[in-house]
Amino acid sequence: MNSFYERITYIFDPLHNFYEHERLHRKLSAALVVFFICSLVLIEFNRQHWLPAGLKTLVPMNHFSAVEMAFSIILVLEVISLIFVLPCSFSKSLGKQFEILSLILVRNAFKELSYFPEPITMADNVDKVFHIIANGFGAIVVFGLLGLYYKLQKRAEDGIRSRDLYGFVAAKKAIALFLLIAFFSMGLMTVADTINGAKHGEFFHDFYTLLILTDILIVLVSQIFNPSSKFVFRNSGYALSTLMIRIALVAPVYYNVVLGITAIGFAILLTLVSNYLFTNDHSWK
Repeated sequence: MNSFYERITYIFDPLHNFYEHERLHRKLSAALVVFFICSLVLIEFNRQHWLPAGLKTLVPMNHFSAVEMAFSIILVLEVISLIFVLPCSFSKSLGKQFEILSLILVRNAFKELSYFPEPITMADNVDKVFHIIANGFGAIVVFGLLGLYYKLQKRAEDGIRSRDLYGFVAAKKAIALFLLIAFFSMGLMTVADTINGAKHGEFFHDFYTLLILTDILIVLVSQIFNPSSKFVFRNSGYALSTLMIRIALVAPVYYNVVLGITAIGFAILLTLVSNYLFTNDHSWK
């Protein structure tokens, strides 16, 4: 198994270092600015009927759609970062998912703008204003509670021997590589369906379904390296928080905010219980 762990590490670590390099992030940020400006220009061209017929159906007519598209790109980059965080502690991976949830709530708020006429008027759009307020405040509450969640965290792999920890991390790197392949495959299929005008589901929703199954797989794999009740229960609870996030993504407005806050509240409570009420690991074995 050591040779397998070494091969996985040999493949994963260079990819991780490449993606997390500051120079690449600067280039991606600059590309995002160019993408946003080009989107605004194309939308204006479409409003002026200057685009060819084949491109008209792909480009929206509302300038605010460019904001939603830009935040969708940011979400794609954050999800890739989440995949690379998976081999870290389970708690850090869940924290990254809450970061993504807060961004999705912000994106949902901006998405409501695409339903407004230009210029913006309040007439017949009061419900959309309340949707923006709900998603915006939901995002800031989740993000604020995330700060508390991070402060409460300890090492998630406490109790694993260093030899087993290397194998556990390598196993999670193998799962992350599979997720990375699945992510880009699903993304390419979604882009192809969009260009061809075929119906498809929400990309982030579909990927979160796969992420839930992956979290459960990691919980099961963790039992091989540390079968203690505390470790398994803690990670299973974090997987349950992931499930709540998944439900929040498909829930209607207002309910999605309540579910998102409930999910992070549950994660904080689970952390408090496991870290401060059960400090003696021997009582869990």
